[in-house]
Amino acid sequence: MTTAGVEPAVAEWVAAHVPGVVPPLTFDLVSGGRSNLTYRVTDVSGTVRALRRPPTGGVLSTAHDMSREWRFQTALAPTAVPVPTPLAYCADASVTGAEFYVMDFVDGTVGAEQDAVRDWPERARRRAGTSLVEVLAALHELDPAEVGLGDMARPRGYVERQLHRWQRQVHRSGAPDLKLLDTVHDALLARVPAQRTGIVHGDFRPGNLSFAPDGTVIAVFDWELATLGDPLADLGWLVSTWEQPGDTVPPTTAGPSAAPGFCGRADLIDAYAKASSVDVSQLPYYVAFSRWRSACIGAGVAARFAAGVMGENELPVQELERQVLRQSEAAYEAVGDLGGL
Repeated sequence: MTTAGVEPAVAEWVAAHVPGVVPPLTFDLVSGGRSNLTYRVTDVSGTVRALRRPPTGGVLSTAHDMSREWRFQTALAPTAVPVPTPLAYCADASVTGAEFYVMDFVDGTVGAEQDAVRDWPERARRRAGTSLVEVLAALHELDPAEVGLGDMARPRGYVERQLHRWQRQVHRSGAPDLKLLDTVHDALLARVPAQRTGIVHGDFRPGNLSFAPDGTVIAVFDWELATLGDPLADLGWLVSTWEQPGDTVPPTTAGPSAAPGFCGRADLIDAYAKASSVDVSQLPYYVAFSRWRSACIGAGVAARFAAGVMGENELPVQELERQVLRQSEAAYEAVGDLGGL
């Protein structure tokens, strides 16, 4: 996989624990970088499965929890929320240097950027917007206790926990000049709205979804940030990533939504409000929080690249820092719109 001598041990474990596997196996990296690594695992019969494990370096100590991904996917597999079928979990880090799990391989289009949907007809793009809202609403309508996740509830409010977590991490990252982020943090903390509790994916956006050719969502990936909290956090994050033509504020992360055929943010929110029982009146707060969180994550990433602990990046550190500043300013402006400054 990523370390010499590891593949045989992993192949042996997979063959012993995943029913129907026919060795020998081949491993090919599908996606990697700063998120968890996904490998295509092909056996001699041509059957393909997927293996997920943490990245190999330059990561935060609280990130990339394989057991969390596994537990959420296992809980959601019988529900209407489409997830890859979980097959086997390895808690023995000695096999490959980290815990990992194996799941079915879902062969669809991941909507990470406009190039991914370039060949889609506009009707498929319209369907993608509708479908992802349907899936998000279905996730948020689930009762955590009924799917076996009730014991993950925390006594402290979700927003307060998130503000504390990302504030602590960005300060530990070595990022310089955090005054603006600290100002936004304090304003958000002083204005936390009343919260409800549901299942929160934590990074719900087209780049973590697999789509069928007609635009229907067929799988939700990357559950490493999943928790119990206010569902509006997911919708706020999705809206903050949802670029549309004419925007002057950059999205928190790249996506395909500015391509012709995708709905705008207002239509996205309206569709969610109709499909869900969640009150969206406090959504502007969660959009502001999402922009602040994005800036915290970006500041930490830029700091680790500047320190030389994450290898090379396709963008220079100065450009990463410029993007962080723009997101920090956008978060500041969003909090100001709430009357928070």
